[in-house]
Amino acid sequence: MQNLLNRQVLLRSRPKGEPRISDFELVESPAPSPGEGEFLCRTIYLSLDPYMRGRMNDVKSYAQPAELGKPMVGGAVSEVIASSHPAFPTGSFVVGPTGWQAYALSRGAGMRKLDPKAAPLSTALGVLGMPGMTAYVGLLDIGQPKPGETVVVSAAAGAVGSVVGQLAKIRGCRAVGVAGAPAKCEFVVKELGFDACVNYRAEPLVPALQKACPTGIDVYFDNVGGDVLAAVLRLINPFARIPLCGLISQYNVTELPPGPNPFPLLVNRALIRGFIVSDHADRFADFHRDATQWLREGRLRYREDIVVGLENAPEAFLGLLRGRNFGKLVVRVGDDLTVKSC
Repeated sequence: MQNLLNRQVLLRSRPKGEPRISDFELVESPAPSPGEGEFLCRTIYLSLDPYMRGRMNDVKSYAQPAELGKPMVGGAVSEVIASSHPAFPTGSFVVGPTGWQAYALSRGAGMRKLDPKAAPLSTALGVLGMPGMTAYVGLLDIGQPKPGETVVVSAAAGAVGSVVGQLAKIRGCRAVGVAGAPAKCEFVVKELGFDACVNYRAEPLVPALQKACPTGIDVYFDNVGGDVLAAVLRLINPFARIPLCGLISQYNVTELPPGPNPFPLLVNRALIRGFIVSDHADRFADFHRDATQWLREGRLRYREDIVVGLENAPEAFLGLLRGRNFGKLVVRVGDDLTVKSC
């Protein structure tokens, strides 16, 4: 415990529009020691997710804004290296909201123990974590796909979208992705088993989606909003469902863009529903049971985009908001001793 140096990435200023590196600050200080009922976590993997952009703003939302001068908020996988908490002994592996730092104290709130023999630790931040559960709840509970229907998902190569399409296939649906690069489209079709993928940067969206969805769109899992949502609304079937998960196309704008015409929602009696995965904690046991089984069977696959070094988290986060990541974006902060070297 002596001479441990903690590195933290603090939120220095609230961005106006697109965040800048100067909005973050890397600081160093001695690592804290756990008191009674506390334990000290050594961060192994830090998750970077689009929702963090909203937490940088000081506006009313579903969660409190990140505090200026404090470590940026975020989930992480860690090893307990010192403990005065009976439920989290030294040597345990945990996942929880410990933020952008190398070491963190916890009293156990929001923390969950991990079994490194069940799956790689990093999956607790992706396919078996919040992104995977977001896909599970959003598609199955809100989208309610039925065999033979067509499911479209935007940001299809991302942590959430990639799972959505695979769950659609497991449910017997036609899965169509929307992504922003040829390699991403190729990945979701050839590696993940989507039926088709549209590159929104290479071709007009409406005719491309019409070709990929010849019988129309029954479920649209929206991660981006904007032009993709506007195009999809022109092709929805009667009684379509739209789980509204994210609006990444407008996270950095200083003025809200004009929205799509809601007329198709009316004439097609479509359901569009926003949701926050933290409201559905009661579904976690079902999600974890199903997703773990599908992962073992090879029916659910995942890809990770791993950046090494806490100091590189701000630049990687900016890249995430620009769509540069390919798969679930994770920062490896410390050594993962559960991974066997070749």
